[in-house]
Amino acid sequence: MTTEEIWEKTLQDIKTEVSMGNFTSFFKTSEVIEIQDSTVKIATLSTVVADFLDKKFSSLLKETMSKYTPTPVTTLEFATKTVKKQVKEKLPQDQFDFTEKKEVMPSMGHIPRVRKDFTFENLAVSDSNQLAYVSAQTVANNLGRSYNPLFVYGPTGVGKTHIMHAIANQAYQKDSSLTIIYCTSEDFINRVVDAIRNNNTSAMKRYFRSANLLIIDDIQFISGKEKVQEELFHTFNAIIDAGGQIVLTSDKPPQEIKKLEARLSSRFAGGLTIDIQEPDFAMRTAIIMKKAEKFGYDIDIEIAKAIAEKEQDVRSLEGALLRVMTEAQTRQVSAEKILASNILKDAKPIGFRLHSDDIIKSTCEYYDVKPTQLKGPKRDAALVKARQVTMFLLKQELGTTLVEIGNLLGGRDHTTIMHGIEKVENLLKNSAELNEEIMGITRNLRG
Repeated sequence: MTTEEIWEKTLQDIKTEVSMGNFTSFFKTSEVIEIQDSTVKIATLSTVVADFLDKKFSSLLKETMSKYTPTPVTTLEFATKTVKKQVKEKLPQDQFDFTEKKEVMPSMGHIPRVRKDFTFENLAVSDSNQLAYVSAQTVANNLGRSYNPLFVYGPTGVGKTHIMHAIANQAYQKDSSLTIIYCTSEDFINRVVDAIRNNNTSAMKRYFRSANLLIIDDIQFISGKEKVQEELFHTFNAIIDAGGQIVLTSDKPPQEIKKLEARLSSRFAGGLTIDIQEPDFAMRTAIIMKKAEKFGYDIDIEIAKAIAEKEQDVRSLEGALLRVMTEAQTRQVSAEKILASNILKDAKPIGFRLHSDDIIKSTCEYYDVKPTQLKGPKRDAALVKARQVTMFLLKQELGTTLVEIGNLLGGRDHTTIMHGIEKVENLLKNSAELNEEIMGITRNLRG
């Protein structure tokens, strides 16, 4: 089997396992240019595409290609070339710059789990996030002395995480000796649970309480978890008493987080609480321009406006930009022509946001079960299948955390959710029937 045939077979398999947007923007535009023993070299359009494939889909690529290569694939190398023009030049193979990718997950930056490119300088600012922006800068420059804790809340996709990473980056730039810990609530929960299970809570306590700056994303998911809340309460006090800084994000203000201990709610609200609103048209346009600059694209503001008219969610803006520019490079035409061809015609109208309830409803309708049954304790084969497919879709389509999926499906443990998702992923590799079912559900979701 030739290199081209192996890549074509790989693409056919991957197409059923990722969203169409990811497939079109990242996989379809890439190509395998060399297979040597267990190493595969992949050419991509830009460093953005290479980083995305490496961080998000390296395991999927290795596993899928290994079905067709003589030797199992263990190493991926990416040829990257940042393209600033809208017409991509085809380079001979020896002009690609290969960088070997290690087996371990690469660090996202100088601080574990913090993206180095998420800074205050490349954050688009408007009325919707102006207060959060200024307050976050104040905190980063005066750890423990202003707004402690800083509590930022707002819906998904409005830039809360970017601001959190920017705080960490700026604090680190001022003093690299600081102990900075960034984690999601799921990470915090897992560490506490594992420490209790392994009878090693002292190490866990030392880890969190040593922080000069502790940032916890999506704190709302500690709702109802008494042991976790107790540990967070004592960690909170220890860091504050030592002069450290705490920053938290949530999708709702402290007083609206259900099953949250009164003493914690009081601590959360004891500093500065700020909300971030949905971005308006001007803000979305500014975000597009910022992201284009970051990715090395030279685009006209009219192109940014056209994309901003189609998409509202901040995370969708980046995907739409990449899709337009990738198509322009692939077809070797201008971005204006790509937009004129209505490539974003599948985009939902402004104001539409896919929600977890949409996925639950669509899956229940497809399998003819009720949401109450899906969230209930019964384990009939048909119910278990529908439940696990729902878990898979919530993770794939929305990036929902395991803890949140468990909460949405009747308070199930995150290990149960992980098992369900892995089971669906494994079945999808060999079951044409399940592939068709999931494609049917996603077609309904996208209208």
